[in-house]
Amino acid sequence: MTDFTARYLCDYQTPQFTITTVDLTFDLTDNKTTVTSKLSITRMNESNASLVLDGEKLQLLSVHLNENKLSEHDYKVTESQLEIQTQESDFTLTIVTEINPLDNTSLEGLFKSGDAFCTQCEAEGFRCITYYLDRPDVMAIFTTKVIADKAHYPYLLSNGNKVAHGDLENGKHFSTWHDPFPKPSYLFALVAGDFDLLEDSFTTSSNKRIALEIFVDKGNLHKGHHAMKALKDSMSWDESTFGLEYDLDIYMIVAVDFFNMGAMENKGLNVFNSKYVLADAKTATDTDFFQIEAVIAHEYFHNWTGNRVTCRDWFQLSLKEGLTVFRDQQFSADMHSATVTRIKNVRVLRSLQFAEDAGPMAHPIRPEKVMEMNNFYTLTVYEKGSEVIRMLHTLLGQDKFRQGMDLYFERFDGMAVTCDDFVNAMSDASCVNLEQFKFWYSQAGTPKLTVNEDFNEVTGQFTLTIKQENTLQNTDPVNLHIPVNIELIDLKSKKSELHLIEIKTAQQTWTFEHFNEKPIVGFLGGFSAPVKVDFRQSDDELEAIMVHGKDEFCRWDAGQKLLTNYLIKLVAMPAMELPHSLSQAFACILTSSTDMALKAEQLTLPNFNEVADLIEEVDPDILSLAITKLKGFLATKLQVLLVDTYQQCHVSDFSQNKVALAQRALKNVCLSYLAVLPENHILIAEQYQTSNNMTDTLAALTFSAENNLVNYDEYMQSFEDKWQETTLVMDKWFMIAGTLKSDDIFERLTQLIQHPLFTLKNPNRARSLIASFANNNPQYFHCKSGKGYHFLTTQISLLDEINPQIASRLITPLIQFKSFDKSHQKLMRSELEQLSLKSNLSKDLKEKLDAALSK
Repeated sequence: MTDFTARYLCDYQTPQFTITTVDLTFDLTDNKTTVTSKLSITRMNESNASLVLDGEKLQLLSVHLNENKLSEHDYKVTESQLEIQTQESDFTLTIVTEINPLDNTSLEGLFKSGDAFCTQCEAEGFRCITYYLDRPDVMAIFTTKVIADKAHYPYLLSNGNKVAHGDLENGKHFSTWHDPFPKPSYLFALVAGDFDLLEDSFTTSSNKRIALEIFVDKGNLHKGHHAMKALKDSMSWDESTFGLEYDLDIYMIVAVDFFNMGAMENKGLNVFNSKYVLADAKTATDTDFFQIEAVIAHEYFHNWTGNRVTCRDWFQLSLKEGLTVFRDQQFSADMHSATVTRIKNVRVLRSLQFAEDAGPMAHPIRPEKVMEMNNFYTLTVYEKGSEVIRMLHTLLGQDKFRQGMDLYFERFDGMAVTCDDFVNAMSDASCVNLEQFKFWYSQAGTPKLTVNEDFNEVTGQFTLTIKQENTLQNTDPVNLHIPVNIELIDLKSKKSELHLIEIKTAQQTWTFEHFNEKPIVGFLGGFSAPVKVDFRQSDDELEAIMVHGKDEFCRWDAGQKLLTNYLIKLVAMPAMELPHSLSQAFACILTSSTDMALKAEQLTLPNFNEVADLIEEVDPDILSLAITKLKGFLATKLQVLLVDTYQQCHVSDFSQNKVALAQRALKNVCLSYLAVLPENHILIAEQYQTSNNMTDTLAALTFSAENNLVNYDEYMQSFEDKWQETTLVMDKWFMIAGTLKSDDIFERLTQLIQHPLFTLKNPNRARSLIASFANNNPQYFHCKSGKGYHFLTTQISLLDEINPQIASRLITPLIQFKSFDKSHQKLMRSELEQLSLKSNLSKDLKEKLDAALSK
C-alpha cells in the first residue's frame, strides 16, 4: 500500500547511523540486474535502535552482517524499508538485490533509456537500486564496479575517476570507478551503453589538466560541440568569478532521450536530457543553443553549490538549486545581453512562478511539509530561490557577496547544511544583519508593494510611501526585508538619480530633495525583488520611462505595464477603442537605436498567464480575445514599420554571432505581428520555404499554427517528412501541433496521440504535445465545453501509471483554477474530482489533487 504520510521540516532528526564507504557491484542485464552493496556503517549515538534502510521495488536476495549471512528471522522487509536488529556500533553490511531496469518506466533509480542503462537518483531514486540510508545528510565515499556485455555496452561509467577495467568471461567486461569525495546517495550515477564520444580537455588556473568527455547517441557527434564549448566557458567563468576549480581528473556528460529532468549534476558524471546537449543550426533554434549553454553551466556549477556542499535534508533544496540558478543566470548575463537575460528570467517568474505562489501548491522556498519530494522541484524553489540569492547580492554588493561565498565554502566544504547556514555565512562575512531577511525562506506567497507618491512644489521635496503585504490568503504575514532599486527621472534636465532603498516595515516613507518638478519614478530597477507592484502611473509617465529611463529593465517593464493596462481594460470593455498614442509609443521603439535583442523583448506582448495573474476571476475566453485584439491593433497601425524592420533584419547568410541572434529575434517578433494580417501571409510562406536555420523555420510554422493559415497542414507535412527520424526535432513538431488555433483541435489531438511517433513513455514527447496544448493554447484549453480539461486529465490518468513525476507536473495548469471565473472553475474542479477517484493514484498526483480540491 502506498504511504501517503506527510513529512515535516520541524521533525528533522540527525541520522542514528551513518555510512562511511560504499562498494557497489552491478551485473547489468535488462530484466535481472544484480546489485551487490557493501556498506561500512557506524552508529551515531548510544541508543539500541535498529538499523532501518530505505528500499522500494527491490527483490532482496541476501543480507550479510560482517561475514555472517542473516536469516529471514534477523530482519524485516516492507514495501519501503529493510529493518535489521543489531547491537553493533561499527559493522559491515553486504546486501544483494535484484531489479528490473527494462520495466522501470518511472525513470527513477536504474532504468533503460533507449539501448543504454541509466540512473536518476535525485531526490529518492537510490532506494530503487539497493537498500540504503537514502537521505542527503548521509555522505559516503563510493567505489563502483560495473559489469556488462562488452559488445552491447562498451562504455561503463560511474562517479569519480576510473581506477580499473578489463575483460571477463562470456563476452563481458568491467570498469571500476572511485569517487574520493563523500557524497549523498542522490548524487550516485551509472551509465552503460554504446555512444559516440566527443573528447576535449580543460587546464585549470592551477595548471591541472581535466579530461572532458561528452557521450551522445551514434551519429550525433557533430551536435555536441556547442555543449563542449559551453562546458569550457562555464569552467573558466567559475574560476574567474568565484575562484572555484574543478576537483576530479575527468568530467563526463551523457545525453539520453528518456529523462524526467533537464539534467542531473551527479559528481563527475552528469546525465542530461539530450534536449540540453545536442544542437546544430539545422536542428536547433537560437533558444535551444541558449538553454543548452545555461543548463550545462548550471550542472557544472553544482559541483561546488550542491555537491561539495549539499543539503542537510530535502526541505533545504533551494540551498543548492536557488543558489545555482542564480549562478547560471549571472553566467548567461555575462555571455549575452544582461538586460535581455534578466527580462527572460522575469517573464518566467511573472507568467508561471507567481501563479504557483497563488495556487494550491503554494509553498515557501524552504517548504515545511512534503508528501512526495518530486513535487517540490518547483519554480518557487528554483526561480524564486534564485531571486532571494539575487537580493542578497543586491544588498551586500558584489565584493561582500563574494566574501560570503568564500566563507560558505571554507566553513562547509564536504558537509550537508541548511539555508540558514548559507545566510549566516553571508552575514558574518559582510557584517550585515540578515536575520529579518531569513523570513524569505519561510514565507509563502508573492509580496505586493503598494506605492504612493507626493511632490511639494514649494519645497521641492518628493516622497515615496511604500506599503508591503502578502497576496496569499490564510497566511501569517511577516515584514520582509526587500531591496528596491528606483530611478528618479527629471524630464526637464534629462537627468536621473539612482537609489537603493530597503523596505523593512509594513509601511515606510522616503523623502528626496531639490526637485524643480515632480520626477518620474522607474520602480524596481533590474527587478530587484520578486514582488508584485501596485503603482498607478499614467500612460505619459510610462512612455517617458520607456524613452528616458537609464535602467533598461525599467524601460522594458514600463512598456509591459502600458500593454497590460490596456489588456485589462479590454477584458472589462471588449468594445473599447485603443488610442493612437499606444501605437505611437511602440512606433518609437521600432525606430529607436535600441539594441535589437532588447527591442524584440520590448515589442513582445505580455502572455496570457502574466495578465491572468493580475485579474481576479478572469474569463479566459475574453482575455484571449483581448490579446488578439491588441495584437491586431498594433499590427495594423505599425504594418509599414514592421515590414520595413522585418526586411532590414532579414539576412540570407546564417550566423550565430550576437548581431545575427538579435536580428533573428527582432525579425520574428515583427513577423508574429504581421502574421495576423492576411496580406502578410506570403511572408510566412517565403520564410518557411527559404529558411536555412531551425529558428526561422519554426517561427514560420508557429505563426501558421497560431493563425490557422491555409498552408499549415502542408507545412507540417513537409516538416514531418524531412525530420521524422530526428527525435528532438519531432518534439518541436508535436509542440507546434498543440498550439493550433482551430475548431477541430480536439480531433487533431486524438490523431496526434495515436501518431506512430508519439509515446507517453518518453517525457519529452509527452511534454511536447500535452503541456504545449495546456500551457500555450489557452483559447482551446479553456474552451467552454470543457474538452480541453478533459483531454488533459485523460492523458494524466494514463501517464500516472507510467511515470508519476511527469503526470504530476502536467497537472499544474488545471489545479490553478481559482484565478478564473466561476463557470471555468466548476469545469476544472469537476475534472479534478473525477481524476481523484481513480484507484492507485501515485503520491505525486494525489498530493496535488488533495491540495487543489481542499481549497
